[in-house]
Amino acid sequence: MKTEARELKRDEFYLAEKLWEQYRGQKADLVRERIFGVFVDGSLVATARFTRHPDGNEMDCIFVPEQYRGKGYARSAVEALIQRCGSETIYIHSTIVLIQFYKTFGFTPIPEEQLPKSIRDRFVFCFGEMEGCNVCPMVRMNK
Repeated sequence: MKTEARELKRDEFYLAEKLWEQYRGQKADLVRERIFGVFVDGSLVATARFTRHPDGNEMDCIFVPEQYRGKGYARSAVEALIQRCGSETIYIHSTIVLIQFYKTFGFTPIPEEQLPKSIRDRFVFCFGEMEGCNVCPMVRMNK
């Protein structure tokens, strides 16, 4: 099997959207986003998305379909993103069970008040109780 982790070209964003049909139907934004992926034998099997918001940068859409999980593809996708975007501060909304995973990339938990407003507002349904929604805000400061 040939495995490659890299940034997707804009004309490949449809591949991520196809994969994201299994992940809350996410859509790509050609202007504000960069998408990183892992390809196995030419097929996209993992993604990590970097989005530039007006007041901060966010990483999300770390997704691997169930049949490809446990092989390190999510780690490879995040590593590719960090390699290209890690000189900037990046915020994430981690699920509680993945906090330790993201810590290995230099992310640290923060109070939700420290999230930039546009990123915090994506989880407005939690009404100030992100932990109750199984979410932990985290940041990786620019290196």
